[in-house]
Amino acid sequence: MNGEEPRQSEDRVSTGLAGLDEVLDYLRIGDNVVWRVSHLDDYRRFVLPFVDAAADAGRQILYLRFGDHPPIIENHPAVRTIEIDALGGFESFTSRVWHLIEQHGRGAFYVCDSLSELLNAWATDAMVGNFFRVVCPFLFELDTVAWFALHPERHSRMTLDRIRQTTQVMLDVRRHGDNVQVQPIKAWRRQSPTMFLPHREHNGQFCPITDSSDATRLQASLEQESLHRQPLLDYWDRLFQDASRALSENDPAAIANLQEQVLQVLVSRDPQILELARRYLSLEDLLAIRGRLVGSGYIGGKATGMLIARNILLKDDPQQWQEMLEPHDSSYLGTDAYYAFLVHNGLWPAIMRQRSATGYLAEAPALQNGILEGRFPDEIRADLERLMDHYGQYPILVRSSSLQEDGFGNAFAGKYDSVFLVNQGSPEQRLAALEDAIRQVYASSMSTDALVYRKQRGLDQREEPMALLIQRVNGRFHNRYYLPDAAGVGVSRNTFAWDSNMDPKAGMVRLVMGLGTRAVDRIEGDHACVMALDHPTRQPFRNQDESFRFSQHLVDLLDLETGGLETRPLSQMLPSAPNLPMNHLAEIDRDATARAGQIGLDGPVWRLTFRPLVQGSRFISRLSSLLATLEAGYRHPVDVEFTLHLNAEGEPSFNLVQCRPLATIGETGPVQIPDPLPEPRLLFRTRGHFMGGNINLAITRVIRVNAAVYAGLNTSERYEVARLVGETVRASAEPTMLVGPGRWGTSSPELGVPVRFSDIAGVAALVEVSENAGDMVPDLSYGSHFFQDLVETGIAYAALFPDTAHCQYHPDRLPPCQLSGMAGQAAEAVEVHHITRGQLQLTGDVVSQQLVCYFTD
Repeated sequence: MNGEEPRQSEDRVSTGLAGLDEVLDYLRIGDNVVWRVSHLDDYRRFVLPFVDAAADAGRQILYLRFGDHPPIIENHPAVRTIEIDALGGFESFTSRVWHLIEQHGRGAFYVCDSLSELLNAWATDAMVGNFFRVVCPFLFELDTVAWFALHPERHSRMTLDRIRQTTQVMLDVRRHGDNVQVQPIKAWRRQSPTMFLPHREHNGQFCPITDSSDATRLQASLEQESLHRQPLLDYWDRLFQDASRALSENDPAAIANLQEQVLQVLVSRDPQILELARRYLSLEDLLAIRGRLVGSGYIGGKATGMLIARNILLKDDPQQWQEMLEPHDSSYLGTDAYYAFLVHNGLWPAIMRQRSATGYLAEAPALQNGILEGRFPDEIRADLERLMDHYGQYPILVRSSSLQEDGFGNAFAGKYDSVFLVNQGSPEQRLAALEDAIRQVYASSMSTDALVYRKQRGLDQREEPMALLIQRVNGRFHNRYYLPDAAGVGVSRNTFAWDSNMDPKAGMVRLVMGLGTRAVDRIEGDHACVMALDHPTRQPFRNQDESFRFSQHLVDLLDLETGGLETRPLSQMLPSAPNLPMNHLAEIDRDATARAGQIGLDGPVWRLTFRPLVQGSRFISRLSSLLATLEAGYRHPVDVEFTLHLNAEGEPSFNLVQCRPLATIGETGPVQIPDPLPEPRLLFRTRGHFMGGNINLAITRVIRVNAAVYAGLNTSERYEVARLVGETVRASAEPTMLVGPGRWGTSSPELGVPVRFSDIAGVAALVEVSENAGDMVPDLSYGSHFFQDLVETGIAYAALFPDTAHCQYHPDRLPPCQLSGMAGQAAEAVEVHHITRGQLQLTGDVVSQQLVCYFTD
């Protein structure tokens, strides 16, 4: 230290320079000190006296090293250097710093590298400001003193202003030759007549420049030096400015370099997704995405998959898809907007509590509530207003598009919310509805199902910021209703073939009329049309009456009068929507029409079989081509969501709204089904109606819900059964087969057992049985979110229809069961069968479409 220091009070801290202490009236415990410098050496020369003074005072000193520049402190005996990798992203870096501050507790002193170095890792200037807004209050709370450097010419005015508002002390250091001036910009809760004037430094003394003429000449010389510097632009904006310039100058090397830079900060970190993006997203494409982006950061997996898939079709098969692929009208809310929302609403401490081992699930509800009550930063809100001006009053869909969503092996299918908006009312009402929808999707990232899904896949400590994909809903107005002609889920591999003649490589479609929600979800009390693309007219029904019975009767749509997503019976909707293309999608049920006429009901009775679409248009050939082209481009089977727009002749054009790698359970290799298999050893046998490739599982425990007992329970008792099943599954890690009536995971207890998927995710096999007791029928939900969960978790699935000729089922052959031991009717419905002699073998052969479950002795 230079010179003798006067006696300090306990809350005062020396900068190590007596002259600077005099200017600032010392530092205070809790101060965050930001040095705005043009040259890092000017930061370093002030750091070293501070460190020496802190060491003399016996302080714990930590140097947080994250920059690419030369170290600020080297080999100081009193300083512990902690290296932190900023390349992992904003969340992981901020969390690491937070935990370090927490670990070292009260009174520690910190020296940090230049905050501007974080731009090299994150590219987005706003996140530097958000990082500071998170850690600065925490450091203040723990009575620390922390120093930071900043290069102001590399940041936007908004970021500089936010850092200034948050810090306790800010100083500018300006150099003109050997002339160095230090000007305090902010010194919280202290002042003097000359404190905020520029001060010349000379031999450790800091003299205020009290002559205004002298100060003006110095300022003019500094401004002259900076005439040719780039104006204060966000780093993110400069990146895209450079990209635009490279394209206008047609500079191939610069274009290739900037394409890679932009992909790394806008599209993904996943090597497989990046490889795809390099092939199919040009720099022009990336600039177009930037033009529709609110905020900065990644657009997320769902948006990326949709854009890559569209370009695969347009680039690899332009002759067909230039005409048949509908243009999309999508906008994106970047991942930085999600983090900015959390920081703006003071939710980072809650995030840190939720990320802990004990708080992972326990703290999530409080965090959800905080998100739902949050407000958007002004700059985000202004962009959302402009977004609503663009869409006018067309309905829109706000969809999750998290960083890891729709990646290879991690679909997150159905884990996060999507929200339809009818987009009606005044501009203020429409903006408020959009903000509510965004909050809902953000909050869904803290749902139990989403958190359990991440935990099971080892993703719980990885960054998972939420971007949003906002899309104009494809469809038409039909008076009060708005809906597309049809929608569906297509998969390029059909591992749920119910006929041995079906080729799994031909793919499958799950098709509905109206909004695609009924194609991607397990629909209750109704059925989507499931078709193998190589045999689209071959249905798993015994006759036409059964085909009509298991067709779609309810339609999801947007109702402009009620203002939301609604489900309407087709028969009730038709009088209000006479222009629906029924003749291209449905068949008339002549017997039902005649019966309706006898009781005075007008009009034909339509059945949504989609046979006219299959037989009278090129829908099947086009969908087959679409799936094959995408699978070739992805070099992996794919799963797509689409809507159809039919012309007057019934020919469809496609609007591709989602594409992701298809989750598949790999074939286990050849399997051997005993032949002959003694009848007494058979538990069940079925032809078709199973999923999971070749199956070869040894089962040691069977949990079975007794259908006869279950049918006699009321709704609350059925939910109690679901809870007991979850508890029983989690009680043991042994290979378990779950058998129950109707649909597992249904939200309607009259159709099956309403467990959450997270409750049953540990089982080896899931069996749904069509039971005579009640209307509990399995749902062949291939392509649905429930299906995705089964496949990604590696759970084999079978549907048993004991009344059919190709199925046998003998539950009475299970060994004596153990009940849960709890009282009540619900407990009596849950049977646990332990296989104590030998084992129960579940074997499925994809080629012969045979599935058998039998006792080995």
